[in-house]
Amino acid sequence: YGWEKLFSERLWTSFNKFFEVRIARFHNIYGEEGTFEGGREKVPAALCRKIAKGEEVEIWGDGRQTRSFCYIDDCVEGVYRLMNSDFREPLNIGSDRLVAIDELANIIAKIAGKKITIRHNTDKPQGVRGRNSDNTLCKKVLNWQPQIPLEKGLSRTYNWIKQQV
Repeated sequence: YGWEKLFSERLWTSFNKFFEVRIARFHNIYGEEGTFEGGREKVPAALCRKIAKGEEVEIWGDGRQTRSFCYIDDCVEGVYRLMNSDFREPLNIGSDRLVAIDELANIIAKIAGKKITIRHNTDKPQGVRGRNSDNTLCKKVLNWQPQIPLEKGLSRTYNWIKQQV
């Protein structure tokens, strides 16, 4: 997966010799209208679905692994600004707020008004320990950073998924 992303980024960079290409590096984009079941969903959607349905909350790993999550409206705004800029190098589009997966589950449970029990499955892959979006360049180039707080984006996402299930 990582090699595919790196290869495609290098390919798009080479296209910059002939075309005005923009390259965005997306960091865990979530929100309404996204996949929320079937095994291909991102962790915010999977947790929203499990909590909305009252299912057991299984987290792969110990729950302390960290990620950053960017709400879809912020992603669209970032892409819009990037496309309307002259910047032609790879640019991170994502939140720089680092959140543990256990914390993410507890935020969603609070939004739902439900008490949850988390079961950690340490036999499953947990991925890298931590991953975050460094937005230093984004702030400099686009004079912008994501605006929608995680709790607000998760509330919108949870309410949409709750209606679907």
